[in-house]
Amino acid sequence: MNTERLMKILLGPVISEKSSLAADNDSQYVFRVVPDATKREIGRAVELMFEVKVDRVQVLNVKGKTKRFGGRLGKRGDWRKAYVRLQDGYEIDFGGA
Repeated sequence: MNTERLMKILLGPVISEKSSLAADNDSQYVFRVVPDATKREIGRAVELMFEVKVDRVQVLNVKGKTKRFGGRLGKRGDWRKAYVRLQDGYEIDFGGA
């Protein structure tokens, strides 16, 4: 796989209460990814970016919500989310320090 493509797969981590619990309990991290990414590409991208070993990847498509903007209806865009489980002994620290 192309390294340049792998660098563009992950758009960012999803930081929420649910993702924090998954990280603490199951060593599972949540990322926002490009819509056409495959499980294999996502796993290799995480291994490349964070120097960890990926055990399993689960992917789901999140439908955008319908919202009101004044008197008009609008729709947020659909996006794709990946749950990445790491092998035992590995972890990712998003804290930085």
